[in-house]
This record gives sequence, structure tokens and C-alpha cells, in this order.
Amino acid sequence: MIKTVKTEIGGRELTIECGRLAKQANGSALVTCGETVVLVTATAAKEPRVDIDFFPLTVEYQERLYSVGKIPGSFFRREIGRPSEKETLTSRFIDRPLRPLFAAGYRNETQVIATVLSMDQQNDPDVLAIVGASAALAVSDIPFHGPIAGVRVGLVEGALVLNPTRSQLENSRLDLIVAGSRQAVVMVEGGADNLSEQEVLDAIYFGFAGLQPLLDLQDELQGAVGKPKMAVSAPVVNEALLSRITALAKPEMEQVTATADKQERSARYHELERRVLDELAADETVSLKEAKELLYGLKKAVMRHHIVANRSRIDGRRFDEVRPITSEVGVLPRVHGSALFTRGETQVMVSATLGSGEDEQRVESLYGMAFRPFMLHYNFPPYSVGEVRPLRGPSRRDIGHGALATRAISAALPGHDKFPYTIRVVSEVMESNGSSSMATVCGGILSLMDAGVPIKEPVSGIAMGLIREGEDIVVLSDILGDEDHLGDMDFKVTGTASGVTALQMDIKIDGVSREIMSQALAQAKDGRLHILGKMHEALAAPRPEISVYAPKVVMMTINPDKIRDLIGPGGKMIKSLTAEYDVKIDVEDNGEVKIFAPNAEVAAQVQARVQGITADPEIGQIYEGPVVKVVDFGAFVQILPGVDGLVHISELEKRRVEKVSDVVKEGDVIKVKVLEIDQRGKIRLSRKALLD
Repeated sequence: MIKTVKTEIGGRELTIECGRLAKQANGSALVTCGETVVLVTATAAKEPRVDIDFFPLTVEYQERLYSVGKIPGSFFRREIGRPSEKETLTSRFIDRPLRPLFAAGYRNETQVIATVLSMDQQNDPDVLAIVGASAALAVSDIPFHGPIAGVRVGLVEGALVLNPTRSQLENSRLDLIVAGSRQAVVMVEGGADNLSEQEVLDAIYFGFAGLQPLLDLQDELQGAVGKPKMAVSAPVVNEALLSRITALAKPEMEQVTATADKQERSARYHELERRVLDELAADETVSLKEAKELLYGLKKAVMRHHIVANRSRIDGRRFDEVRPITSEVGVLPRVHGSALFTRGETQVMVSATLGSGEDEQRVESLYGMAFRPFMLHYNFPPYSVGEVRPLRGPSRRDIGHGALATRAISAALPGHDKFPYTIRVVSEVMESNGSSSMATVCGGILSLMDAGVPIKEPVSGIAMGLIREGEDIVVLSDILGDEDHLGDMDFKVTGTASGVTALQMDIKIDGVSREIMSQALAQAKDGRLHILGKMHEALAAPRPEISVYAPKVVMMTINPDKIRDLIGPGGKMIKSLTAEYDVKIDVEDNGEVKIFAPNAEVAAQVQARVQGITADPEIGQIYEGPVVKVVDFGAFVQILPGVDGLVHISELEKRRVEKVSDVVKEGDVIKVKVLEIDQRGKIRLSRKALLD
């Protein structure tokens, strides 16, 4: 049965269709807005996996260049290899609000695939994919406790806009994705241009209200074509074993969860785990795997109770207290800018590198070829958490954390017209115990300031947490790793002293209220300002000069008609300059020239050469150049590259000249003065005028 439902979102019709495509999947949905079409399928394995203690969900978002009428530029002319950054980030957007909503105990391999079939370059397919994923799961037999929906929120000319078009986003001070259920907001991700906490909160709940009609559509679809949900046996707690473990471990577990040092806490927990399992090993009726799971559950319960009931955190801090911070700049001698930022047991080494326009990242996407003059790369090596694992390149988590830090810092960067460098920031996580992404933001800003980048104002970031036990709710500032893993929320907020630049929120419970989110934003602002003060102690402002090891840039403008002279036949002239001086020269169609040189002296020399090559002759100016041709009535002299003028025989000497070759020959270099440039561009020169 084919069923189609529709509503209006942001002034445009949005439709969801089920039952026509991909009918062998457990569920599928075709979402259309404008001429953007996304197919999302949900498929589950027939049997659960018994060898795992987690839900095996994979989410894949894939863009097809045929959707915009393009052939891929790769050698194979097809989409192959690793997903693009946009595909990876969108897969994460879809996964995060869905994952907490599957039935407890469900262990079947489940795969959600979103494929962009058509794209009109105005309606972004990413939020449509979130809606489609929930719809496909809703009509399937997969035990999904949805629906949820997602929308994008923009702020254009002071007004909030739901699902803004690509054109509107170009003038928007906000790009925010909000996902929610009937009850509450469940996921937030986006960037802002120094908006206040109240403006951000209003935008989140504007999106929450705007997505409600999409939930109505999914309820209608499920009622019409939805399949009965497969039965899942809820996990049964072995109360007898839990009682034995509690008796054996609880007194010491309370001491473990109150141990401030991460490594010591981990060591004490594993020692406790070993003793408990050794005690239970003699009983053949006991599953040690089940015992480990129950012991971890006890750890979570004790830690949460310790925070909520005793009003005390693992490391003894107040709920709104930030861990000790130290910042150092200029720690790496040869890089253009560097910073070592340490907050508690989280530490990052961040470097900033300045390059030319040739170093911009070129990205092929559905919107065409994009050029990125700013890149931020986040690396999370295994040693940062005391682990051993193969190095396999950036993970989805690494890419996501890097994208969040990129949004956070981008709002503070100078315009490319004022600072025409390509900038790359790399964060190497040295040690991690909570929110290395926010440390990356702080260290990244300090490294840019150390490199002499004239940022608008510093940016810092903080991760907020939440513990909810019944009616008791606690909001935590600057959460530890355990407070993240065992808590109910991870809410990252970045910004300047003026406002918010980026935020990301994930919820493990059924959502948070507006009051809780308002408290979290206010508490985050206090923490953010505190961190900015600590950063100020290390470096108060960008250095007045860029690093001596960074390329020096000179910007100048030439007559666009002279570009061909600067480039030369087959690029001969510009290649000669770059090779002779070891520089990079970028030339724009409007005549803008950027010279990237190893130092200021070389930059000045190249600038003088470019000016000489592209200059227009001026009446009264004196030039020196070779005689390129001798004729009976005078000599032609090259005064500028590609520019010749005539020295008439009467202008060669103060005396009468019988024969031109008696005075000059081809190849002679002489000085001449420009007497006249007629309307046709012909230039009359004089050697005689300079003989005095």
C-alpha cells in the first residue's frame, strides 16, 4: 500500500511517501521538499546478536552527484572511498537522536541508509534525512519508540526562519539543527554569530515547535501502513546476583567513585572488579559476563546517587566549578603558532599554520566545488586515554569534534580580505578526561593568537552535564569523562564574551525542559567567561606580527588587462618569478595579486617586479630598456614588458643624425623619456631629452 502525507514547513510543502520504493527493507520513506528528494531505509537482522552488550546500529548518509546532474570528478567517475565530511557529519546528526529510542534489550543488527536522489541546491537534504529515518523506523517492525523529527533554524534579518534555503543561510546569523520528540528537544547542533543565550534558547524552541507537524505526519503514516513491532524481551535483572555483588562491592564502590584522579579511580575499580569476579568464579551458576555488567551498573548507580544525594561530584568540585586551567603559548619553536591548553586531566597541543591560496582545501559537493581557507583537524590518539589500538585515520567522532571546533572558531576569524592567508589548526589530544573538543577550541584560539592572526575576539568552550534521578536534577559544569558516560546529557557550548558561536547537545533520556536548558546555558556562560579569563593570562591579544617562519603576504591590484603580461605565454613569466624568488603568486580575475614570500625583503622585491611588469607607461617618466628594432626613421625601445615605443631619429641626439645605427644598435640598453602617448596607444620616446 502506498501512502503519502504532506505538510508545510517554512512556507514550502514537505511530503513523506511510504510503500512505493525499497519494499524489501523493514521500512522505507521517501521525503521530498521542493525538488530535493531523499530515500531512507531501515533494515534489521532476523536474529539478535547474543555476543554483545550494546545495540548494533549503523547509520549511513550518502550523497549522489547524479542528484544535481553531475558526473564525479574521480578517476573511476563514481562515488567511492571514504564518506565526505558532510556525509559523516550528517550520519552523526541522524544517529544521535535515534539511538536512545530503541527498545531496551534489542540487539538485532540494524542499519539506516539515507540516499540523496535529487537536490535542488536550495533545500538541504540533511534535515530531510533525519525525518525520513524516523519515518522509516516508525512504519517498520523494528522496536523504535519514536517518532522524532529534525529541522534547521536560521536567523535572517532578525527573524527566525524554519528550514531556511541555501540563499537565506548565506545571510543568516544562525545555522542550527534541532531534533525533538513530542515531549522535548533531544539533539541540538549548530553555529551562531555571537548570539545571546536567550536568542539561542528562543531559536531552539522555535525549531521544537516547528517540527511538531512532522511528528503528526509520521503518526498518520504509522497508523495507515505501519507494521506490528517485533517482540523484544526486556532485560531481566538477576536480583539474587545483584544482591551478592552489592554486598561484596558497594562499600568500596563508594570510595572508588569518590576518587578524584582518573587513573587511580580506574585502577581501583578494576582491582575491585577482579576481586568480585574471583569471589564469584567458584559458583558455576554465575555468568561472569553478567556479573561484570551488574557491577558496572552498580558503579553508575553509586556515582549518580553520590552526586545527587550527597551534592558532591567525583572530584569534590561544586556543580558549577571548572577544573584548574593552565595555558602556554609558543611551546613549539618552528611552527607558526602553538598552544598547550590543560584543564584538569584533559590536555591538548594545538598548532596553527599559515599558507597561501594554493593551500585552500577544495571540496566537491552537491553544491559544487567549495574552497575552504580555514581548516581545523582534531586527532584523538589512543595514548591520550592510556589505550593501545591501531591508528586508522580520523574516526567519525574525530571528524565531528573537529567540525564543532571549526564552527566555534570561525565566527572569530578576520575576513579573508583583511587577512588573506589559508589557516590550518591541528589539535593533538595529549590526555583526555572529559571534553577534549572544548579544550581544542581554547587551545586553537590561543595558537591563532600566537601566530599573529588578528581574531575579532577570543573564544572558549565548556561541556555541561546533567544527572536526573526522579525529581532531583543536577546540572554540572565542565564534566569529567565518567560524568559524561554515566550521566544523562552532554551539552557543549562555545562563545566569546559577547555571545554563543557554537553548540552541540546529546540527550540519553527522553529530553530536557526549557527551564533546564536555560539553566545549563546560563551556567555555561559563567564557565565560559571564567575560562576566557584564564586564557587571557597566557596571551591577552594576538601578537602584532606573524611568526618569522610564516610566509609574508603582500596584496596589490593591477590592471586586469595586464594579467596576461604577468602570467606570460604558457605561464612563463609567473613561473619564472616563483622559481627565482621561491614565492607563491595568486592572481584573481579582478586584478588582485597576492604574493606569499619567505620574508618581507623578498616580498618587496617581487612586488617591485610585478609593478614593473604590469605598469602602464606614463608621460614624462624615464625608462630603461633594450633596443628591439632599428629602422631608417628611428629605433623601437622596450620600456616595459610587452610595451615598445619609438625614438624618432630626431630624438636620438642633440645633433643631426644621418644614420640610426651610428647611435644605437639592436640589443643596446638605453634610457628614454616618454614624450607622448596618442589615442591609439602609440608611444613617442626621446633619448635626446636626457642627454643633459
